Amino acid sequence: MLPIQSLNRQILLKLLIASVMMFGFGYALVPMYKALCEATGINVITSKNDYGIRAFSANKVGNTQIDYSRVITIEFDSNSRGPFTFRPVKNFLEVHPGEMTEIVYEVSNNLDRPVQAQAIPSYAPKSATEYFTKLECFCFQQQTLTAHEVRKMPVVFVIDAGLPQDVKTITLSYTFFELGVGQQPAGSTTPKSKGV
Repeated sequence: MLPIQSLNRQILLKLLIASVMMFGFGYALVPMYKALCEATGINVITSKNDYGIRAFSANKVGNTQIDYSRVITIEFDSNSRGPFTFRPVKNFLEVHPGEMTEIVYEVSNNLDRPVQAQAIPSYAPKSATEYFTKLECFCFQQQTLTAHEVRKMPVVFVIDAGLPQDVKTITLSYTFFELGVGQQPAGSTTPKSKGV
């Protein structure tokens, strides 16, 4: 039979190892989730820094010139999930690959209270996603809108000149949704249903 101190040390060591493994697993979930989202093309949230690296990395230097021989139609779409009016100020733009372009989306909070929200982009055709580089976007971070606030939010982007020749139209769609919907505030209780 082992002395109590030895048993305590073994238990402490096992707990420390389990804690480190749980932390490591939790830490690894973020890149695994991002990789899964990028592979499937859903819920693609990329930081501004990632787009900056994509836009101006050394292997893209040849693609930063404007290709005036091609015209790409960019269609803009919007969806909202929550108390918002959300739309692009223009439905489409015609751009040249390599040309820096800006589009503005307008959002209005229709409630008498502040709302936190996030925008998730999606692209069609999916093959165009890697050639659509956003330099500035409201989707890079959460938005907090005050009661009845109307905000104009820009998206600055470049279409890479390497875009396949058969792609003539790209659709950029955003879904703007309220955060925290369906979560109860801390300390609140579920109302009891009354009997009939």
